[in-house]
Amino acid sequence: MAAISEKNPGKITIRRVHLERNFERYAWLFMRLSGVAMLVLAVGHMVIQHILNSSANLTLQFVAVQWSAWGWKGYDILLLWMAIPHGIRGLYNILSDYIHNPGLRRLVGGALALFVIATVIWATIGITLFDSSAFIN
Repeated sequence: MAAISEKNPGKITIRRVHLERNFERYAWLFMRLSGVAMLVLAVGHMVIQHILNSSANLTLQFVAVQWSAWGWKGYDILLLWMAIPHGIRGLYNILSDYIHNPGLRRLVGGALALFVIATVIWATIGITLFDSSAFIN
């Protein structure tokens, strides 16, 4: 960063800005990056499921046909990995506006983090182990 010295207006002082590396900074960055990723993934999901295909055709068999290919499973898993942590982090940001006790805020944050981890693992296993052949005629 460059700044003009008040004592000596003709001299430019150059100093480095040290950015602190902490969890909140990375959480902020994740929210921005996952938001951009979800803009592409979620809009793509909506176009594929509701515009290119009729909503009346959205059955378990339709999903089974899609999930018979690993590309679709990967797409949905990536959307899952972006959407659940993004949404829960947004919920935490809203709750932290109303929770003023630092201990309670940490407890709520920990509970939400455990929820995210459990849900993402559980849903990823569910998508990965989904047996399409049981539903395709």
